[in-house]
Amino acid sequence: MTIFELFLRGGIIMWFILACSILALAIIVQKFIVLSRARVDGSKFVLQIRSILQSGDISAALSLCSEANSPLSAILRSGLLKLKHSQQEVREAIEAAAKNEIYKLERGLGLLASVSGIAPLLGFLGTVTGMISAFRTVELHQGVVNPTVLAGGIWEALLTTAFGLIVGIPVYFMYNYFVNRIAHFVFETENSCNDFLDIAQAEHPSGPRPVAPR
Repeated sequence: MTIFELFLRGGIIMWFILACSILALAIIVQKFIVLSRARVDGSKFVLQIRSILQSGDISAALSLCSEANSPLSAILRSGLLKLKHSQQEVREAIEAAAKNEIYKLERGLGLLASVSGIAPLLGFLGTVTGMISAFRTVELHQGVVNPTVLAGGIWEALLTTAFGLIVGIPVYFMYNYFVNRIAHFVFETENSCNDFLDIAQAEHPSGPRPVAPR
């Protein structure tokens, strides 16, 4: 019996589980694309900006950030645009940009977590309804049922649980993987922003050094 035939034997709940798997796959692919764009050597990038700023060419630093096209470059670009203003304005610009970029990275994670929980629950629901149907058949036949028929009804009911877990387990793993990747990005970004604020303070001193954005 093929996977498709097993899928059909599972009943209508299987289609909902399939929809969950397609939605999860779309989110996972999108997250991989976004996180691959976020992969930048922060220390090296900040050093490049520092080298450019030491020559006094802010426009070149802005161009470098635009060409990099990464979340970190977008955050630092916001700081560069406020570089000639007060340190407080630089910090606020970086904070606002960081919140925006982190939101973009985290978008869809809640839905992915929901799918990891809903898919197994749908599987259990399919099993329960299948078992109800199987025992309803026993009742209608007043207990005189071929054991083979009853066993067939039970294993078909268990198919939805199996497929629900097959979807839910890897989706839950991917959810935790993305959460850890984003947490690492936030940590690296905080360090890079600290370095950038040191540079901003040195190039355009205008008061005490602000606290790094969180």
